[in-house]
Amino acid sequence: MEQLDVFDCSNVLIASYFADDRECAHENREHTLIYQCSGRLEIEERGKKTVLYPGDCAFMRRDNRMWLQKRVGKGEPYRSIVLKFSKAFLREFYQTLDRQQIPIDSKREKASLLLLPKNRPDICSLFESVIPYFDAGEKPSEKILKLKMIEGVYVLLNTDRNLYASLFDFVEPWKIDILDYLNENYMCDLSMKEIASYTGRSLATFKRDFAKVSDLTPQKWIIRRRLEAAHDLIRSGKKKVTEACFDVGFKNLSHFSKVYKETYGVAPSWQGELYGK
Repeated sequence: MEQLDVFDCSNVLIASYFADDRECAHENREHTLIYQCSGRLEIEERGKKTVLYPGDCAFMRRDNRMWLQKRVGKGEPYRSIVLKFSKAFLREFYQTLDRQQIPIDSKREKASLLLLPKNRPDICSLFESVIPYFDAGEKPSEKILKLKMIEGVYVLLNTDRNLYASLFDFVEPWKIDILDYLNENYMCDLSMKEIASYTGRSLATFKRDFAKVSDLTPQKWIIRRRLEAAHDLIRSGKKKVTEACFDVGFKNLSHFSKVYKETYGVAPSWQGELYGK
């Protein structure tokens, strides 16, 4: 793994190897397991920080944004392995389940990040078994990748019965996925009625379906998403505060500054100065 930076195997297994610290904004579009081999990973999400140390594994629910800080250890590089579950795979897997074995009281977790119990042999076996592929620079076959996804699903289902509801959070196939649509269009000036129509729903159905995937109202979700995007732009130094405000969809700079400070504890102008903008 010594020459590896990022080794992507069909967007299912992804290995990272860094000899220096890195940080980035991460938009999690698919349900994901991440396993820490060496170094540490600091995950900031909604004002909360979670740290993964060697041997730790966490589940990241899809459609959430996080700030990742990848830190090398003392004399050790940063190494991690990610396993992603595509929606197509999860739909196919769900069809194989015995409906009588699915817990009817399973409830979708509110938290978007779940740290799994330590020292579990099934987790170690899942991730340690693919390291030889990365060491050799060879991609596993599609069949092996699918087997790893199956292993990963069972790791989660054997962890918490509520993860049934999180993993298989499907909507009807003829409807556009609400969060997919909003993640692509949150900066647009659209009414709730327009968003409902564009996703194939009446306004009442849209609100009912949205409540299944978020604890926020649609309006508050959009504001939070715009704030996250602006925060990333300012923190990365890519945009001035005013540019970030209007690029993400806010129409009023003073309102943006007010809600930004309420969310992050500092004014965007202060953070802009800190990061050179």
